[in-house]
Parts: sequence; structure tokens; C-alpha cells
Amino acid sequence: MNPATKPLSTADLAHAGEAEVERPAMAPPHNDDGHASLFRDNDAADLKKRWSDIQGGFVDEPRKAVEEADSLVAQVIKRLSEVFADERTTLEHQWDRGDQISTEDLRIALRKYRSFFDRLLSL
Repeated sequence: MNPATKPLSTADLAHAGEAEVERPAMAPPHNDDGHASLFRDNDAADLKKRWSDIQGGFVDEPRKAVEEADSLVAQVIKRLSEVFADERTTLEHQWDRGDQISTEDLRIALRKYRSFFDRLLSL
């Protein structure tokens, strides 16, 4: 039997918070530290490049660099809020339709919340 389709045991459920869950192909990948990335690789690379450009411009135009840094950080915070809201909306739509939500679906949802929460606290 494929391990990905193996039924969960009580021990699996008890340790649900310790194992990583598989995410859909469109979801952000996992980092080296095992947490789900908050951005897709190409988005994170773009943000890092923009930050590097801002930092490099500080010597010539410090005020402009700080204004751009403020704007970039605000954009990142807005995007994080959107990612969280999208995940919550998806879950709420399932509940509003009266869909039967399995314990496994709820476990995955709780893990996503925990991962997001842990990442926010680690900043």
C-alpha cells in the first residue's frame, strides 16, 4: 500500500502536529526547516531581489530607500493576509455548504494554521 494512502492510526492522529502534510501543486513549497513557505519560490526570489535593490540604493538615496522598504514590507504583509484569508475562506465555504469535513481535512487545516502561526512568531 502506498504510504500516502495508508489509513491514519490513533498514533498518527496524536502526532498530527508533528508531521508535515502534502500540499497541492499550486501551494507554496516547504522550506529547509520543514515549514510551508509563505510564498512560491519565484515570488520569494522576486521579493528578495527587490529588497536587495532597495538596500543597494540606500547609499545614493537613503530617504527613497527607506520609503521603498516601507512599501515593500507593507506589500508583503498584505500578501500574507491575503494568503491567510484565502485559506480561511476555502474552509468556511466547505462548512457553509454543509459538506462533511473529515477529521483528516480538519487535521490538515489545523496544521496549516499552526504552520502559519509558527512562521509569524518566528519573524
